[in-house]
Amino acid sequence: MAKAVTGTPGVADNPSGLKKWSMRQYWRLQQSQSIISMGFWVILLTLNIWPYIRWRFEGDETLLGIPATYWGFVSISAAVILFVMFVGWFYDHFLTLWKEHQNVILERNPFATYLLTPRDALIIGHLVTILRTQHPEDKEIQAQCDWMEKWIASIPELEVFRRMVTELDAKLDEQVPEFNFLPHGAVEGARQAAKKDKMKPIEE
Repeated sequence: MAKAVTGTPGVADNPSGLKKWSMRQYWRLQQSQSIISMGFWVILLTLNIWPYIRWRFEGDETLLGIPATYWGFVSISAAVILFVMFVGWFYDHFLTLWKEHQNVILERNPFATYLLTPRDALIIGHLVTILRTQHPEDKEIQAQCDWMEKWIASIPELEVFRRMVTELDAKLDEQVPEFNFLPHGAVEGARQAAKKDKMKPIEE
């Protein structure tokens, strides 16, 4: 069994902490990237196209009480949005590069290759316990269980495990228990590390 887990170093103590913090900010920027990019595309192309067609909308003409100039801006903006959506549709149905894109994402995703999510760790941990109980004399199975427990023992060191403990402590009527397939004190160590990092449950 692995050594007890007492916590995970913070950003100041962990060289990879700064990378993780930077990637978190980058992820937050990405969430609004599509909307902001669309806005810039619409504004930029509308202002660039407008000088070439403004003569069609100048004057005192109105439609539904709205000056023709505004209709011109709206028409260009709508055309730009439709064009971008058409490119997306063409990309989806004919180029289908998104398949290879998802394959690359999966290959680069540590939780799809060598890391376990907390849920996966708990499921595999209980399966390992069952295997040990059912095959106590099988050395090969016991060796495989030892290997799996070493893999599972690395999960409490991750921030995602601390977040799981924090969230479930808040949502359930009792705290997350210590599991016999995890290092001794792993759950409590994650709980204390979360408090040290001032990690709070996500409000729904």
